Amino acid sequence: METIVDLKHVHVARGNNIVLHDLSLRINQREHLAILGPNGCGKSTLLKTITCEVYPLVRPETYVRIMGRERWDLTQLKRRMGVVATELPGKQTLWTTGFDAILTGFFSSSTLWPNLTVTSQMRARAEEIVQLVGAEALRNHPVGEMSAGQQRRIMIGRALAGTSTNDEGGNVQMLLLDEPSNALDLGAQHDLREMLRVLAQQGVAILLITHHIADILPEIDRIVMMHEGRIVADGSKSDLLTEQRLSKLFERKISMTERGGYWNAW
Repeated sequence: METIVDLKHVHVARGNNIVLHDLSLRINQREHLAILGPNGCGKSTLLKTITCEVYPLVRPETYVRIMGRERWDLTQLKRRMGVVATELPGKQTLWTTGFDAILTGFFSSSTLWPNLTVTSQMRARAEEIVQLVGAEALRNHPVGEMSAGQQRRIMIGRALAGTSTNDEGGNVQMLLLDEPSNALDLGAQHDLREMLRVLAQQGVAILLITHHIADILPEIDRIVMMHEGRIVADGSKSDLLTEQRLSKLFERKISMTERGGYWNAW
C-alpha cells in the first residue's frame, strides 16, 4: 500500500519554541486516522508539517517524505491533499455561490476570477461532488448566506475538487480536517459526521485532527494521541479509546459511552 506520509525524528519550532519533539508518523493510502489530544499539544502544527506549511529543523536523523517525495511545489501538493479550512479562503467567497465555491477548489482561489477558465471536465466533476457532499440545495446560494454547517459542507466539496486529479490524471483523494465540528450546533455536527462517513466508505482517506471524541467516525480505526508536542500512543481505536487512556491524556477523570459506533466522553 502506498505511503502518503512518512515522518521520522521530526522537530518543529514556532518562533523560539520547539513545539514538535522527535515525532515519527507513517500514514498509508486509504487509511482513516484521528489525531487526538488537548489544545496546544501540537496537532495543528503536525498538520501544517504534513502540508509543508511549516518545515522541521534540519537534523541528520530527520526524514520527511510526503507521497513519496522529499520536495514539493506547494501548488502541486495542494492538488493531492484536500485541507478543509475552518475559515473561508477570502472575503470574495461570501458572494460566491455554493457551486462556484466548489469550482474554486480547482484553482485554490477565493472566487472564480475572470482570468480563470473552467473546463467542461471541471464542471462535470463539480456536479459529482455536489451530489457526494449533499449540497444540491446550496448550489445557487451565496456562501455568505449559509450557516456554519452548510459552509463546512461546501468547503469539503472545494477540498475534494482540489484533489480530483493529479499530474498523471488519476484520482487522489485525501481530506485533512482540523477540528471540523468547531462552531457547529448539534444538528450540523451530526450532518457533517454522517457526510464524512459516506466519503470514507467511498474510499476518500480521512485524516482528522480533533480534541472532541465524538468527531471520531466509526470508520476510523487508528488513533494517534499527542501530548506536549509528542506522540504518546499510536494504535487501534479499541486499544486507545478507553477511560484510562483518555484520563491520562487529558489529565482529568474521563467517563465514556458508545452508541452507534460513536464514542462520547465527559
